[in-house]
Amino acid sequence: QVQLRESGGGLVQPGGSLRLSCTASETIYYVNRVGWYRQAPGKERELVATVTDGGPANYADSAKGRFTISRGNGRNMTSLQMNNLKPEDTAVYYCNVFSSSNKGWTRYTKDYWGQGTQVIVSS
Repeated sequence: QVQLRESGGGLVQPGGSLRLSCTASETIYYVNRVGWYRQAPGKERELVATVTDGGPANYADSAKGRFTISRGNGRNMTSLQMNNLKPEDTAVYYCNVFSSSNKGWTRYTKDYWGQGTQVIVSS
């Protein structure tokens, strides 16, 4: 069972920066999309940023201009650079990896999720 592990979360003051990373316990093949989601207390999980294989990055409006997602290589799946952090960015951040492959007429997909890393933006 492949596991994803996020790292890089923590406590930061408003205006500060953090870089989140996501590492897989084993190689994941046929990665189609990687992304970051977050869930604040009392709220639903929401998209922060995703990037597909060979495609442009997609950002939530709240992340545009401040966050940058990048794809890694090997078992380093993705990173999220977060700048100019705001208190409303406080949440648990989750890494997501979506793999997809075709064999004959059958499409195989799998969604992987990490356990999350806490980000707290507070003075």
